[in-house]
Amino acid sequence: MKQLTLDLHADAPPLLENFVAASNADLLAALYEAIPVADVPQHLFLWGDAGSGRSHLLRSVVTAAAQAGRPACYVQAAEVADTLPEAPALLLAVDDVEGLGPEAQIALFRAFNSARGQRMTLITSGCAAPLHLNLREDLRTRIGQSLIFEVKALNDDDRLAILNAQAAARGLRLDPDIVQYLLRHGRRDLTSLLRTLDALDAASLERKRAITLPLLREILQRDLNL
Repeated sequence: MKQLTLDLHADAPPLLENFVAASNADLLAALYEAIPVADVPQHLFLWGDAGSGRSHLLRSVVTAAAQAGRPACYVQAAEVADTLPEAPALLLAVDDVEGLGPEAQIALFRAFNSARGQRMTLITSGCAAPLHLNLREDLRTRIGQSLIFEVKALNDDDRLAILNAQAAARGLRLDPDIVQYLLRHGRRDLTSLLRTLDALDAASLERKRAITLPLLREILQRDLNL
């Protein structure tokens, strides 16, 4: 595990500080570098599978920029009509660019063209690398000139380290067979894993009993969303 922060509660707001870097340390560093206004902005494009954390990162970098006093805006591509926010020094995050309609694609192309003059930084994301996006060729070219990062999903070793760290932070004892059962039979995205840990913690306190496999099975069967 290259990096692990312990403020990972399932309901925590998306912040750069509570993103588990794992194999994405270079990407996280690039996002931090994008927060200050630059005379020559360096745009970023993030791609990866659903659930890999792309939206978390885009929302987080907008929050960080706003906290630093920089104008910042997050938009979902599917909600863009024919215009996008433009302002001097704006950090603009556009999520899921494959959802842009024809007019919205023109708007994003224009934003790229005006970004240098206004010292705007564009951080975009998509479901695939730029070459494989179903977008206008001129827009794909602009996106392809960004720093491009694949957001790599957590592997089982990462998930195991996170669960053990979270259990230790809460004073819980999780036997290895419990964690392995959860990884095999529960939902594997980090949010669901942490919600299951929350439920185990609450049930253990309520019943004044240790966390066991039967208790974990009961919780997983009770809430099929976990």
